[in-house]
Amino acid sequence: MTVRRAAIAVLVAVATVPVTAAPATAHGAPTDPLSRAAACAPESRYAATAACRAAVEAGAAVREWDNVRVAAVNGRDRERIPDGELCSGGLSAYRGLDLARTDWPATELTAGARFTFRYRTTIPHRSTFRLYLTRPGYAANTPLTWDDLERAPFLRVTDPPVRDGAYQLRGRLPADRTGRQLIYTIWQNSDTPDTYYSCSDVDLRPPAGTAGFGGAAGDRDAASPAAPSRTAGTGPAGAGPAEPAASEPGVAVASVRDGPTGGRPLLAGAAVALAVLLLTMAGTRLRRDGRAPVGRPCEVRSHRANRPRTW
Repeated sequence: MTVRRAAIAVLVAVATVPVTAAPATAHGAPTDPLSRAAACAPESRYAATAACRAAVEAGAAVREWDNVRVAAVNGRDRERIPDGELCSGGLSAYRGLDLARTDWPATELTAGARFTFRYRTTIPHRSTFRLYLTRPGYAANTPLTWDDLERAPFLRVTDPPVRDGAYQLRGRLPADRTGRQLIYTIWQNSDTPDTYYSCSDVDLRPPAGTAGFGGAAGDRDAASPAAPSRTAGTGPAGAGPAEPAASEPGVAVASVRDGPTGGRPLLAGAAVALAVLLLTMAGTRLRRDGRAPVGRPCEVRSHRANRPRTW
């Protein structure tokens, strides 16, 4: 009975612990246009760039590139996040992302074009996204401040769909700016107290006439390639061609998870296998304890007579 109870207790633990044991330590970041944190992720093809190396040296926990989050902000972003620390969310662990440099990996986009922004999610949440563009006159070689951003977001989306492991944010880029700019993304969760902050460096080229303004809503404009091109010199030496948009350019697919349930089948399978093994061991032990070995007398003590009965 003791063995059976122990086996049952272990099986209950196995059935309940593995599925929930993995900590929720990562959540998401923009990958199209590419954010600084995602660009500098260890498996990214941009990790070896001068900007990413400098960020890591200055302090950037790029192994958790999708975890630049601050709790209990509640929409008070301008009060909680100091000027000059917008890209790090004011977190010392990511201060390297605030470096004022002109050589951050940048995504080339077309001003005024329709675009599907992609925000890679490793743990989806109910939430609202707000995207801001820097104002005319923005200088990439100076620390980013709130005054560098427009007061109102050019795109605001609540609970967008998730496809291929990324939120799909459909919108249109502002048409009145070209050249080196920065898109600042605020992801405010509604099912957790967390807010996430990201900086995506972009090069906005002027629209070619009206091409790209009449394309299907939410798709890349016709003047843009299937995957965002990069400005010369922003990728590491020997970098290959840009991957298709579905593979999130600049971020290795192997470095992210598709969602919070992605690892549960493996954990459940391991739990089942371990349960079968424990049941087998318990059954063997019970059979062994319940059958007398050959050639050895078996005795049961009679409690009434207070003496053993042997046969």
